[in-house]
Amino acid sequence: MNAFTAVALYLVIWWIALFAVLPWGVRPDAGADADTGWRGVPQRPRMGRKVLATTLVAAVIWAGCYAVITSDWLSFRHGWLAMPADEAE
Repeated sequence: MNAFTAVALYLVIWWIALFAVLPWGVRPDAGADADTGWRGVPQRPRMGRKVLATTLVAAVIWAGCYAVITSDWLSFRHGWLAMPADEAE
């Protein structure tokens, strides 16, 4: 895996992890709008903590993906996922 692919994979994983982390600890405003009933944005979204948590979660997931991609454990060149020799030509 080259550096560009590694960074691109990390950014995709980070973005998906962000949407998984965003709902953590969200408490809506207690007082709803009298006209619409809309409760609005969360009282304290704590985006700094969520960005940090997203970065850590994405780093762990990326490390696992990197280990699987670079190892021979899951390979299409040889092993149980490889194409049979007579069909490879």
